[in-house]
Amino acid sequence: MTRQYVAKAAKAKTLYICSECGGQSPKWTGQCAACGAWNTLVESAEQAPSAHRFQALAKSSTVQRLADIEASDVPRFTTGVGEFDRVLGGGLVPGGVVLIGGDPGIGKSTLLLQSLAEIARERPALYVSGEESGAQIALRAQRLGLIGANESAAADLSLLAEIQLEKIQATIDEQRPEVAVIDSIQTIYSEALTSAPGSVAQVRECAAQLTRIAKQTGTAIIMVGHVTKEGSLAGPRVLEHIVDTVLYFEGDTHSSFRLVRAFKNRFGAVNELGVFAMTEKGLRGVANPSALFLSQHEQSVAGSCVLVTQEGSRPLLVEVQALVDTAHVPNPRRLAVGLEQNRLALLLAVLHRHAGIACFDQDVFLNAVGGVKITEPAADLAVLLAIHSSMRNKPLPKGLITFGEVGLAGEIRPSPRGQDRLKEAAKLGFSVALIPKANAPKQAIDGLKVIAVDRIEEAIDRVRDLE
Repeated sequence: MTRQYVAKAAKAKTLYICSECGGQSPKWTGQCAACGAWNTLVESAEQAPSAHRFQALAKSSTVQRLADIEASDVPRFTTGVGEFDRVLGGGLVPGGVVLIGGDPGIGKSTLLLQSLAEIARERPALYVSGEESGAQIALRAQRLGLIGANESAAADLSLLAEIQLEKIQATIDEQRPEVAVIDSIQTIYSEALTSAPGSVAQVRECAAQLTRIAKQTGTAIIMVGHVTKEGSLAGPRVLEHIVDTVLYFEGDTHSSFRLVRAFKNRFGAVNELGVFAMTEKGLRGVANPSALFLSQHEQSVAGSCVLVTQEGSRPLLVEVQALVDTAHVPNPRRLAVGLEQNRLALLLAVLHRHAGIACFDQDVFLNAVGGVKITEPAADLAVLLAIHSSMRNKPLPKGLITFGEVGLAGEIRPSPRGQDRLKEAAKLGFSVALIPKANAPKQAIDGLKVIAVDRIEEAIDRVRDLE
């Protein structure tokens, strides 16, 4: 008797995937077993493997010795927006994948539409929108002056309003654009998966497929990503590992200034910063970004100190403001905006131990002007000088700039690229620089008096001597 086997349809398997690390669990638990994050497991339907999934082994690819591979510079092409090119490391790389995230309404789509319009003048470019219709994008382009009677920058730009991954892939295969923008990755879905668009599985699969087609066709793909309420990119952490470059849009939506920062770049420097101003005609690069982060005081004020910070390859002058006031509660407040909160507590302890200046009964508020975020320890000396100035209610000497890391022993450590920082300060008209002794220049800088110190108490004494 002949037996007949009936092929059973593949059953959908339910899994729970961590939105932070991409770890999988067969059932829901409050905490992810892989990364330890709480309440991050999201239900996802995974298709069971096919009954014919076992196939013969494919032929191996050609293996090459590393010494036999000819090394060459990665070719790039510019976007036509200077500040955007700076953050990317000089321009877009063919086959590269860029992920850009930021708060809603901060200007991600505006910047990419402007960049694609400039690229479309010389190269084929494709804008894929899953959030807006073609008419809405055309209205925005007209509002930005990219299309109209006098301007035709976006006239040759190809537009596709689609959210299905397979149709987007077919369009890229057919059109072969050199640059494609996907706005946004959270709206794209693949028919191979049953989960909803924006789910962990859909975001991961769509990003992986778009990366694969970018490498195969040589198309540079820029994906727009949503952010969570904490400010990090939504979706699994594996999304940031898949792409070549991760950019974040920063800035207050109530302000006209925007910052684009590179957090990952396989083809350029990380922590590179681009500064833009939002105008009626879209985003425009700022030629002198240091002017944005310096307040214009008619006369010197207490609690203000100018810091030379380094953002990638660019030195920036940022004003650090401190306010020290009598506390009216048993536990004085310590608040830092734009700087690290824990670093502030550490520096206050160093100030008390090694300089004899206590803030036990004082509220201490710290702010970096212009909405910039400072993470490098070179801001330590500027923070302490601003706090000391506010406590005494005496302004620091006019024309003073500083930088330097302060250690727990009270020593002032050197900061990288000190010569570039000093040259930037001299170029903007500052006359006195209080810096670590190890950063003292070998040759004098015109118009800049350099004071080198190696202890925090020495730095405070030298500032008092200048008053």
